[in-house]
Amino acid sequence: MFEILQLEFMQRAFIAGIILAPLLSVLGAFTTLRKMSFFADGIAHASLLGVALAIIAGVTPFNGALVAGLLFGVLTFLLERYTKLATDAIIGIIFTTGLALGIIIISLQPGYQPDLISFLFGNILAITWSNVWLILVLSSIILSLVFLLFRQLTLLSLSEELAWTSGISTKYLNLFFYIMVSVSVVLGVKLLGIILVSALLITPPVTAKLITQSFRSYVFLSVIFSLIAFIGGLFVSYYFDFPSGASIVVSATTIFAIVFAVKITWQNSK
Repeated sequence: MFEILQLEFMQRAFIAGIILAPLLSVLGAFTTLRKMSFFADGIAHASLLGVALAIIAGVTPFNGALVAGLLFGVLTFLLERYTKLATDAIIGIIFTTGLALGIIIISLQPGYQPDLISFLFGNILAITWSNVWLILVLSSIILSLVFLLFRQLTLLSLSEELAWTSGISTKYLNLFFYIMVSVSVVLGVKLLGIILVSALLITPPVTAKLITQSFRSYVFLSVIFSLIAFIGGLFVSYYFDFPSGASIVVSATTIFAIVFAVKITWQNSK
């Protein structure tokens, strides 16, 4: 069963996933509470512009996606703060514009683009040790800051007015949160792909929300469910030769369905 971990590319994928799953689920707990799930999806799709520009320039697409995701995250924050537009409308504009520009630029490049396919659907074979180290460093920094600011982020997620009256600088904390989510989403793109990465940010927290009352247990179970989904999906991907990103997402959805069914059965049995 564990012979797959003897393969170097699976070792890289496993380490990257074990790091990314908790990161995405912890931030996902805050984004779902703030009803910002669409933000992660928008950043993932808009990062295609960075991938396209990187391919044209002959630089690493991963770095291009990271820069684009960061810039689009900051742009979303600025437009949300200094216009009267609804957040989902702003994200919709950025999402579609980044995606459209990425498609136009890519269309200028003739022939098959393996880097593009890798970023769209995820590819565990495309993960290098340098990617793993980058994921490890950035994820460690972000998770450390999240737990350091856990109380402030929780208050901000529950009520921005409450956070402000508690002496929290909501402006800068919001910007900081947008940046953390943007960077984390792009880190996950390498493993899950642009199309599917938001699922690991959303599904485990939503699953945890079905059976938890306190916020801390909600975050904790989000991490547990995301790790189970990742490990289960990775094994299914290897043994059945399925795409890794899709397998992980289906695994997460299966966990949601099981938890939901158990909850309904338990409630009806009372």
